[in-house]
Amino acid sequence: MYIDTHKVGLARVPVRAAAFVALVCIAILGTSGWRELTARSLKLKAAEVEMANLARSLTQHAEDSFDLLDASILGTTNQLEADGVGAATLAKVGITLAESKAAFRRIYNIVVFDESGRWIAAAAWSGPNVSEYEFFLHHKQSAERVAFIGTPFISKTRDVWIVTVSRRFNHSDGSFAGVVVATVDAQYFSEFYRRFEIGINGAISLLSTNGIILARSSDDGTYVGRDVKNGPLFQDPALQSQRGVYYFTSPLDGIKRLSFYQRSDRFPVVILATVALDEVLMPWRTAAAARMLLVLGLVMLIATIGYYLVRQLLRGERMAASLVVEEANFRTLAEGSSDMVTRIGLNERVYYASPSSIRILGWPPEHLVGASAMVGVDREDLPRVEEAVAALKKGEVEEARITYRARHRQKSEIWVESTLRVTRSVSGEVDGVVAITRDVTQQKNLEEKLETLATIDGLTGVANRRRFDERLLEEWGRAKRESSSLALLIIDVDNFKMFNDAYGHPAGDECLRAVAGILLAEAKRASDLAARYGGEEFAMLLPNTDAAGCERIGKRICLALREAGIPHALSQPSGVLTVSLGGAVCRPASDKSSGQALVMAADRALYAAKDGGRNRLVMAPVVALLPVISAA
Repeated sequence: MYIDTHKVGLARVPVRAAAFVALVCIAILGTSGWRELTARSLKLKAAEVEMANLARSLTQHAEDSFDLLDASILGTTNQLEADGVGAATLAKVGITLAESKAAFRRIYNIVVFDESGRWIAAAAWSGPNVSEYEFFLHHKQSAERVAFIGTPFISKTRDVWIVTVSRRFNHSDGSFAGVVVATVDAQYFSEFYRRFEIGINGAISLLSTNGIILARSSDDGTYVGRDVKNGPLFQDPALQSQRGVYYFTSPLDGIKRLSFYQRSDRFPVVILATVALDEVLMPWRTAAAARMLLVLGLVMLIATIGYYLVRQLLRGERMAASLVVEEANFRTLAEGSSDMVTRIGLNERVYYASPSSIRILGWPPEHLVGASAMVGVDREDLPRVEEAVAALKKGEVEEARITYRARHRQKSEIWVESTLRVTRSVSGEVDGVVAITRDVTQQKNLEEKLETLATIDGLTGVANRRRFDERLLEEWGRAKRESSSLALLIIDVDNFKMFNDAYGHPAGDECLRAVAGILLAEAKRASDLAARYGGEEFAMLLPNTDAAGCERIGKRICLALREAGIPHALSQPSGVLTVSLGGAVCRPASDKSSGQALVMAADRALYAAKDGGRNRLVMAPVVALLPVISAA
């Protein structure tokens, strides 16, 4: 049985191409899906860290508040036990309690009750007998002398929820003499918690360790005092650690939440900071939907191109088969190709050019035939093209693919990709080259744009760390060759974390962009480089700049930022955003030295600026292993 092996190979190529296109589409979809899942995980992780930091801060606030209440009653307890409950002592105690309440806004009231629950001294009190109240019964039944945080209850004098911190005091014989109790309005905690931006449905709760809600940021009057001890936070063994993150559906409002809990080390309370899961993931979902639509569009485009590619492969295979048979068929197939097909002789002259030359180069075939194949090739790329053609003519390779710039009849310059393959005579000797050329200008432009984006910091628009490291290596080598100076400024935004905490991350981003804008304005020469070094740190690389010039630029940066007047209430005494700068200048002289020595010197100068009070420039006096150009 006769099998045409050429036709078998012809049939396999489109199948393999179709399989390849399908695999590419599947790979793109799979990679995009994995990337979106990773982005989702990173978004949740960032929210977890934010909630953890918030919970830790609020736990400290709660402990400080209860410490204040406890401190306000501890002295009174000791005084009553030492001096008794006589009229003179109670009069002094009443004055002390009134002064304590007036001194601290968060204290709602301080009252002393005797062993029957009747009040005997107070900052201000007209309430009932408390002998049946939880805090009174606890101290009456327990001889413990530690502070007790009771279940919140509604004050009958002002109709508000109050939280109690109380201590027992005894008679001289050790028997129960009464209770000193300090109270705080639960609304104090709620108002404080509402200052934090955690989304529309976010919530911060203060709970006792026995599951009673003491305060909540968003409270319509139904949350404080509610018992939630049957919830997972108090029942799930996995959540009984000191702190942790967990996801749950709130039994209070039915919203799915991401939360972080922090148990106090000093008081029986728990801070629970929660944010609605939908609000955390909404930006990711919006961006992911847009990205996936783009990916789907790209996959559809690739599939369409693949479809036409397979058709083109079929056409190309038929063209190659026809070339073996006769030149006429070759011409027919070549003229049907969307790519420009040329035949080049050993003298490097064009013998044939397909009609696609008009679309690719803007020249008709008759203009190209007889001309040198190297005409129009960019001078910088010409040696590579000549080398590839020479290798083909010598028979060293059968096929070569090369991308180069060429002149277009209407356009100044385009990028083309040529696939070159040798042709042989009947005797098997190389008699020329067939070139299939296509316009890849758009592809090259896209590659250049992507390369540019890879070196720019997306938030600030200045160079990123990768670009900085590359330029430092380049400028270091140039300075060493030319024996010229190289200067570096490292700029750190003062108290940036406090700025973020006070004004929020969007304001922090705007702050970084403003600083970056000032640095870009100061990078006046083409060789100057402003870069984001990391976080709130920036760097300016200044080739051919001495110490005086470096210091002058650093001072201009400080002045420009001061004139910008970005408010920063926590940055005192200026009240505006400031930066600390460390500068270093050197002239590389040793083959063993590297740019890291310059970075380390500038970094040490930066830390000196911070230690000196921030908002200043410090120039490094010495760079290790290098002859330094001193500011003096």
